[in-house]
Amino acid sequence: MKEDDEFHLFMAEDDLEDQQIFREAIANIGGNLKVTMFSNGIDLMEALHTSSDSPNVIILDFFMPKLNGEQTLTKIRSIEAFDDIPVVIFSNEYNIDRISNLFENGANRYLHKPNSFKTLTYALKRTIESIKNNTLGGTAIINYVE
Repeated sequence: MKEDDEFHLFMAEDDLEDQQIFREAIANIGGNLKVTMFSNGIDLMEALHTSSDSPNVIILDFFMPKLNGEQTLTKIRSIEAFDDIPVVIFSNEYNIDRISNLFENGANRYLHKPNSFKTLTYALKRTIESIKNNTLGGTAIINYVE
């Protein structure tokens, strides 16, 4: 991936306020980033099947109605055509057993939701850089100190 290539994120987040905060944080990162937001895993899965524009990364809120992050991850990983798309799970929860289980089920990164906008921007930037630099090479927990 060249530096000026567009980097497209598909993000599923059910909270409209959080969606706006994430959009603003991604805009603050700079670069050629595009985000397509979904309110749940069902809508995201439909877009994966119908969109001609494949994302560079999928970011899933862990706690969503209809189809939560873990269920959406399982559906994504059950479809071979999506094997090369990195998946990041984000949540306020920091349970190492659950995170390990998510990695075993195909998550590539786990982003612990920060409490401040500045830290969120930094954590998203680190997550995107991690994906760009390492694609599917292993797993990582993206954490921060506030």
